[in-house]
Amino acid sequence: MMRILLFLATNAAILVVVSIIFNLLGIQSTLDAQGVNLDLSSLLVMSAIIGMTGSFISLMMSKWSAKRAMGVVVINRADNQTEQWLLDVVTRQALQVGINTPEIGIFDAPEANAFATGMSKNSALVAVSTGLLSRMNANEVEAVIGHEMTHVANGDMITMALMQGVVNTFVYFFATLIGYFVDRVVFKTERGYGPAYYIVQMLAQVALGILASLLVMWFSRYREFKADAGGAKLAGREKMIAALRALQRAHEAPELPGQLAAFGINGAGARKLFMSHPPLEERIAALQNAD
Repeated sequence: MMRILLFLATNAAILVVVSIIFNLLGIQSTLDAQGVNLDLSSLLVMSAIIGMTGSFISLMMSKWSAKRAMGVVVINRADNQTEQWLLDVVTRQALQVGINTPEIGIFDAPEANAFATGMSKNSALVAVSTGLLSRMNANEVEAVIGHEMTHVANGDMITMALMQGVVNTFVYFFATLIGYFVDRVVFKTERGYGPAYYIVQMLAQVALGILASLLVMWFSRYREFKADAGGAKLAGREKMIAALRALQRAHEAPELPGQLAAFGINGAGARKLFMSHPPLEERIAALQNAD
């Protein structure tokens, strides 16, 4: 809760600072002189409401939607030795990182994958694929779970949702500003909104959204290094490295839908800027070079 309050306070402060900067630079008066009758302060507030609301709704529904989208079967009571082992590992690691024990589930997929999601670190879900359990040994699976538990303990799901909300805020704000400017100044619409506003605003949202995703993906890659380090601390560095090497040996697997992807990795080269996970060789090197 404190993380959410601090981030919301930061977001509010950013909006205030941006509003002050616009006034100091005379942007509002410049727009007025061009016939663009648009209240920037009101637009900022509206953009924040739109941007943050969608992100929070997605976060609140994340565990529910993950269970249904991936067909996760939650282990409430162990029916076999593997399930009991998973419960024991998650319970032990939750105690180590000081959080409530997350729900642990299994989903049917041939690829070696795992993810963590949830509204808060004390009400999370950690799920592993059947492919992960069959392709990796116990030490490697333990490290993967440690990686996901670190995501939970660090509040990565909340932070990513809040960051996406801030990004959405400014994408909507600037797209609306661009659409309104083109409609009023270029196409000379005097009353209401002309077709140009809707077309340009929509195109601007797409273009700005792609650019903004670079920042979100950079942070996602950054948190993966942190989660690897946390997994190494919980399970042991050699186990974490072994798990990453096991992923290297496996065939490249498709990413999980949306923000559910948490451990698999795809793409290379120029595509790295849009990748949510660093290349496996970089992750292994980071662990090998860690003090």
